Amino acid sequence: MNTTWANIKTITKRELAAYFSSPLAYVFIVIFLLLCGFFTFMVGGFFERGEASLVRPFFDWHPWFYLFLVPAVGMRLWAEERRVGTIELLLTMPITAWQAIVGKFLASWLFLALALVLTFPVVLTVNYLGSPDNGVILCGYVGSWLMAGAYLAISCMTSAMTRTQVVSFIIAVVLCLFLILAGFPPVINLLESWASPWLVDIISSFSVITHFDGFQKGVLDLRDVVFFGSIIGFSLFVTGVIIRGHRAG
Repeated sequence: MNTTWANIKTITKRELAAYFSSPLAYVFIVIFLLLCGFFTFMVGGFFERGEASLVRPFFDWHPWFYLFLVPAVGMRLWAEERRVGTIELLLTMPITAWQAIVGKFLASWLFLALALVLTFPVVLTVNYLGSPDNGVILCGYVGSWLMAGAYLAISCMTSAMTRTQVVSFIIAVVLCLFLILAGFPPVINLLESWASPWLVDIISSFSVITHFDGFQKGVLDLRDVVFFGSIIGFSLFVTGVIIRGHRAG
């Protein structure tokens, strides 16, 4: 057990160092922070709302921010290893495929957590201007991080499928877009016009918007946690199957 976690820790450190050794990490963080600030205060009408809340002007945009930014982070996880041929070297090391997958995923997820934490000026601003429920805000952050993890796990899976980062990016965006549109109000309204209520409920249950909504309201529902955890677990499991196939090949 100690060896397992030591291997995962080593890989996590290696991947984190790789992020910050190139401009990618800094570009991603700057773009994410600029998008958060612009959409919260300009597009989201934060000041016009006249209420100390981050539910609509801030968190509502996160599923859309992550749609492109998270696949951009995750597309290199395995595609780059396959392209330059280092995946064979990695898989010949005294580690299991599962340890490598978890280590890479954790490194990227921690990187996303850092980007999310750096949005703290938004929280400071809303606290300066009013008296928000910081418990609700914290719950929103937890939900946002779990959602980012779900997007990332999908991106990890698509990255293992191909040698090309662009192809991985496109497939991940399409899959994540489905998870958004399944609960997007205009899509739900369209489905309700011709589909049975039970079918609409099943489709919307696959949406990240449906399960993220509770977090935004400060409700920590176990079903929502299980939903995001299931996407992460399933996607990483499929990644493991693919990587083991490469190792066997």
